[in-house]
Amino acid sequence: MHIIIKNNLLNYGNYKVKCAVGKRGIKTKKQEGDLITPRGEFKIKHVFYRKDRIGPLKTKIGKIPIKKNMGWCDDPKSAFYNKLIKFPFNFSAEKLYRRENTYDLILVLNYNMSPIHKNKGSAIFIHISKKNFKPTRGCVAIKKKDLKKILSEIKKNCKVLII
Repeated sequence: MHIIIKNNLLNYGNYKVKCAVGKRGIKTKKQEGDLITPRGEFKIKHVFYRKDRIGPLKTKIGKIPIKKNMGWCDDPKSAFYNKLIKFPFNFSAEKLYRRENTYDLILVLNYNMSPIHKNKGSAIFIHISKKNFKPTRGCVAIKKKDLKKILSEIKKNCKVLII
């Protein structure tokens, strides 16, 4: 069974939930910072989570606890573009350990990873939505309870189809 994202809905089997996508919608993503959620078929590479906020996490996908010094490089000038990094860091990167809860649980999609193309876009995640489902900068966002439920059921070979 696969995750299908279409028309601001995330479907996993019979489970359907509202989701937020990039401010400029779902399109073929072309460049860093374009606020577009990329159309395509992706694999879930990792699950990052805040142990202090999520607690024990049941999943068949490899999980990595988020530490205070963790980030994701979004700077095309860096050799670590679209990769996990540790702060301090000399290039632009998003902090994964945040005061707000949107990154308490993150599914990292394999967008622009093999190979990585500079400026094509980075950090396409499925993460926790804001209360009003405010559009993202390119990620997909759903409620925390829904993300935890889906994560407890999906298998390693689950694909994410963004249509």
